[in-house]
Parts: sequence; structure tokens; C-alpha cells
Amino acid sequence: MNPLKRVLVVGVGSIGERHARCFLATNRAEVSICELNAELRRTVAERYSFKQTFDDLPLALADKPDVAVICTPAHLHIPMAQAAAEAGVHVLIEKPLSTRLDGIETLEQQFRSGKLAAGVAYVYRAHPVLTAMRNALHSGRFGEPLQLVANGGQHFPFYRPAYREIYYKDRATGGGAVHDALTHVINASEWLIGPADRLAADIDHLALEGVTVEDTVHVLARHGRVMASYSLNQHQAANESTISVVCRGGIVRFEYHANRWRWATEPGADWHDETWPPLERDALFVRQAEAFLDAVEGSAAPLCTIHDGLQTLRVNLAILASAEQQTWQTIQRDNP
Repeated sequence: MNPLKRVLVVGVGSIGERHARCFLATNRAEVSICELNAELRRTVAERYSFKQTFDDLPLALADKPDVAVICTPAHLHIPMAQAAAEAGVHVLIEKPLSTRLDGIETLEQQFRSGKLAAGVAYVYRAHPVLTAMRNALHSGRFGEPLQLVANGGQHFPFYRPAYREIYYKDRATGGGAVHDALTHVINASEWLIGPADRLAADIDHLALEGVTVEDTVHVLARHGRVMASYSLNQHQAANESTISVVCRGGIVRFEYHANRWRWATEPGADWHDETWPPLERDALFVRQAEAFLDAVEGSAAPLCTIHDGLQTLRVNLAILASAEQQTWQTIQRDNP
């Protein structure tokens, strides 16, 4: 049996605390935390009986963790990941990878030259239902994908009551519907049908009180030959998310809220469903933690690589630019 990996979680706000809890739940990790806020650091450490805590990242990295999980506001992700890479530490970075493109290609090279595992925490890729649908789609069972339609929304203040005081209030720190929510759907869709290469978008702030960032997004996109449309808001009552892919030989649909994927291949016929039991609250994050520990041990690739996370960031930025300029945007595509 492999020894426990020493995992350092950097930033223990809502998502950082979840990562800390879920790495601990794998029974494969010894977790420590780094957090500037003394009260928050103490509260989280006591809640999970973490023995080691830090208020300084260089000091935490000098303690030689195996893995750093970067959960700070998005504009801090790249410099913190660079510091971890320079210390020889494997890195999992919360989404979005950043809010700018600066430094990411250099960071990729640091990870490659140091033979370090590096990934971005797009947790949809840990979903067993979406994985099953993707496997069926990539098997050729339904023929060539032609169109993707994604639709979703939730009442963000219900799930994150403190949204006015956290990163969400400012696009520069990863806030707004594009960087915070739609980015998950974009990344999942690129995983299904390949990268987007051009798009046009409309965004607006329609409902959320106390902030000015966008809470509603519409996007038309091309993923090569595949036509796509995305619609998302953060103020509707129902918490629902669907991704449908129309193929030459049928249609497949992922329903996050119903924990199922469906397909239909005959006009007028009923849907066929594959439904999973309800997932526990932390199930996807535990699966994601397990998968990243596998990548650290060399038995698998990260669920979402830095290269994939960079592609999705480029889409995020193209959406924002398109909405501001009211023009179609072309997205640069690199070889992996």
C-alpha cells in the first residue's frame, strides 16, 4: 500500500474546505492548510483536527508537501502554482485556471520539466453519469455529433449567501456567471465534443442584488463542425443543468439534476434512461481527489490538464470580449 500523500490546501474558504475534507476522505492523504485569515484557519483546523496549519505559502511549501491544492481567488492561482512547481510539488488548481492568460504557458513548461502532475478542478469530469455518456458518445454508437445545447441555472444566493463579500463580486477575482458557473459547462462540453474555436455572446446583470457582475449568459459557438448554444443564469428557482448532443444517429442528454443520461435514436420513440443512485454531497470531489492522487502516483492522467484548463479559460475570455465588443471571437487553439 502506498504511503499517505502530504496534501496542502491553500485557501480554506468554502471550496478550499471542501477540497480539504474530500482529500481527507480518500484515506490516502494527510492534509494541512494554508490560510491568511486567522479565525478561518483556526475554525477549519479544529473542525477536521488538522495538525499543521500555515499563514504563509513559502513556509508551507518549505514543509515539503507532495501536493498543493490552490483554492484562492482566481487571479492568485498562477503565481501560487508557480511557487509550488518551483518547490517540486504536484498541483491541483481550482477553476477557472486564472482570469488572464499571463504566465500559463511558462507554468505548463515548469510542470513538464519537473515531471509534476498538474490539473484543474473541473469537477464535472469526475461525474460517473457524464463519463458514461461521454464513453458512449466517443464509441461512435450515435454517429457524428452535429449540435450541442446546454441549458442550466440555480438560485446562487441560496447556495452561496455570502456571494456579495467573496470573490464572486469582481470578475477580476473569478466572479460573475462566466468564470464561476458557465465555465464548468464549457469545460464539460469541450470534453464531450472537442474545443470551441469561435463564438458570439450576450451577458447581463439582471437579478442578483449587491453585485454588478453578470448573472445571465447566452452563447452561440462552434466546436469545429459542431454548432453549440449555451444558456445559463444564477437566479432561477430550480437548480437544473442539462447538456444535449444531437448526433446523426440519435440524441444523448446529460441531466445533472436528475443524475441520469438519456438517449433516443428513433423519431417518435421514448427516451431510454440510465439513472444512477443519488450522489452524496461530496461524492464528486472525493472522486476528483482520488483521480488526482492516481495522477500523482503515475497510474492515470489528470482528469483535466492545464492545457485543457487553458483552452476553457480562453473560451471564458472570448465570451467576455464578445459581449463587450458585440462581435464574434476566434479562439486560439494549441496542440497538446
